[in-house]
Amino acid sequence: MSAPAAALPEPLTTPTAPVRPRGRPRKTLLERDDGNRRAALLATAAALFRSQGFAATTTRDIATATGMQSGSPFYHFKSKDALLFAVMQEGMRAALARQQATLQALALQPPLAQLRGLVQTHFAVLLGPDSDFIPVMLYESRSLNSAQRTELAALQSQYEALWVPVLSALHASGALRAPVGLARLLILGALNWSVQWFDPHKAASLDDLSDAALALFVGPGAPASSASSST
Repeated sequence: MSAPAAALPEPLTTPTAPVRPRGRPRKTLLERDDGNRRAALLATAAALFRSQGFAATTTRDIATATGMQSGSPFYHFKSKDALLFAVMQEGMRAALARQQATLQALALQPPLAQLRGLVQTHFAVLLGPDSDFIPVMLYESRSLNSAQRTELAALQSQYEALWVPVLSALHASGALRAPVGLARLLILGALNWSVQWFDPHKAASLDDLSDAALALFVGPGAPASSASSST
């Protein structure tokens, strides 16, 4: 009697890898909470640095105001100095994004309307809700090290460069008589000083401030249509 035929081996199969969703993986609840707490730390630190001064504010003050343990800020930032620099970076990046959005929205408007938009947005950055970031940068920059000041200066240069084409167009039309470079410095200097005297409880609104600023900076008879830009 012949031996039974050997059973054929089962075919080998290669297990398929699980399909990964495209794009970035979703953040976990802990990661999202970390991002929210970091943002809260920055906002709280900005408010305290502005009201009390950088030197007089401790990390304990910031942690307490944010509802954290005293050492928790160091999970997000190595030191109080690093937190100060992050506040200034956040302020400049947010201001830059807001001005870029303003110019994009006014791209088809004449230069005078664009300048008013820049001025009004600048006042909103300095004096509007959650406006502690840039004033901290204006008055606490001496506390930064040289590398931090260099990095911050690059962001400031990007911000100021947004004003140049608008001022150049107004200068070419005769509405702005001062040289563009000096006009930019004088305008931003005057606007920045408003953090020293503006009182939100008094009658003047940000619209009122913007109108008054334009009356000072730009001569009468500014054209209603776009002027060619010059540098």
